[in-house]
Amino acid sequence: MIGEIYRQQERMFEEGSRRINDRIVSISQPHVRPMVRGKAGVPVEFGAKISVSLVEGYTFIDRMSWDNFNESGELIEQIERYRQRFGCYPESVHADRIYRSRDNLKYCAGHGIRLSGPRLGRPKRVVDPAERKLMRADELERNAVEGKFGQGKRRYGLGLIRAKLAETSGSMIGMAVLVMNLEKLLREVFWSMWKRAIFTLVNQL
Repeated sequence: MIGEIYRQQERMFEEGSRRINDRIVSISQPHVRPMVRGKAGVPVEFGAKISVSLVEGYTFIDRMSWDNFNESGELIEQIERYRQRFGCYPESVHADRIYRSRDNLKYCAGHGIRLSGPRLGRPKRVVDPAERKLMRADELERNAVEGKFGQGKRRYGLGLIRAKLAETSGSMIGMAVLVMNLEKLLREVFWSMWKRAIFTLVNQL
């Protein structure tokens, strides 16, 4: 371990570089990699990168990796995984603009799936009101995914994974997502029971 860290630092010094493949930044957690995200105040993040799908409010982890990866290359596999889970293709997919590559658009069009977001190329000068309304609704649907990440970090500890091993960290992330889904399920069950109780009470009056 120490020898590999020395080799990496020596090579970056000799080449005058600040990056190297599979760079080790933590002796206790050698699987952790720096990921340049370019966010304001946090240009580099450390930890697992996960790609998730949100279906009817339930979260599914499609990929988890300690190395950085391009999310746009995951869309086709995520859609195929949706078909395996539910037996059909989704009617629409709400995703960031990075997912609107030509390959993804071609795949979605071939399977009758509407991929949200503006069309490729020069934007229209005049946007039809109905199209603007649809784009706004798509954006709200997409924001629900970001909201889930925020919820997981604030309430379920996704931002405080302190396990040392990659496998243990993965288990903690999976458990956090499982609890999120169970809480949503319980809310739906209790809401259904409450509506049934109210309906029965009203009929008895």
